[in-house]
Amino acid sequence: MATNEPIAIALLAKAPTAGLAKTRLIPVLGPERAALLQGRLIERAADTASRSALGPLTLWATPDESHVLFQTIAIHHRCTLARQSEDDLGTRMLAAASRANGPVLVMGTDCPPLTIAHLRRAADILRAGTDVVILPAEDGGYVLIGMRAPQLTIFASPICWGSPRVLGETRRRLRRLGLTWQEPFMLWDLDVPADLDRLKSAGLEELLL
Repeated sequence: MATNEPIAIALLAKAPTAGLAKTRLIPVLGPERAALLQGRLIERAADTASRSALGPLTLWATPDESHVLFQTIAIHHRCTLARQSEDDLGTRMLAAASRANGPVLVMGTDCPPLTIAHLRRAADILRAGTDVVILPAEDGGYVLIGMRAPQLTIFASPICWGSPRVLGETRRRLRRLGLTWQEPFMLWDLDVPADLDRLKSAGLEELLL
């Protein structure tokens, strides 16, 4: 495979609306600070994806593309905006992957330790011919999945998105399909109050300021 083959990035993001964003952190941060944190996570993820310079970046927004942060990111990073559907997460990820028309990395915004190096390594794995690359999360899900081509069966129901069983079920489906995959790194998501302390140990406390 060509070492400079473009790898698209699909970034799925939820608008940082107070009371609706990072709801599991609201008891600790309050609705406004939780929404502010969500916005900073989106900015960080978009900046990381853009500076990786792997290929075209599309920000898939929910509930729609109108939030000022999404508009600002689109201008600053010259990325495309698209609206997520109201379907389950698997269907939304498949739609994002299918839109890429080629190899793609699908990622969210909840993983502050994700770096440019992580993205470039995932892209190199796809360029080398591996069908799928996954960056597992410590909670049993994953922070990123990349594919050389969209794989409907990986995302099809039933699968309990957000549960600790997601990664295991994904692996089982990959085996049944006979697809090759690699998991080069395990990272962590920022989801619950206990995760806030990890920001400091990771040198990312500025996200909370």
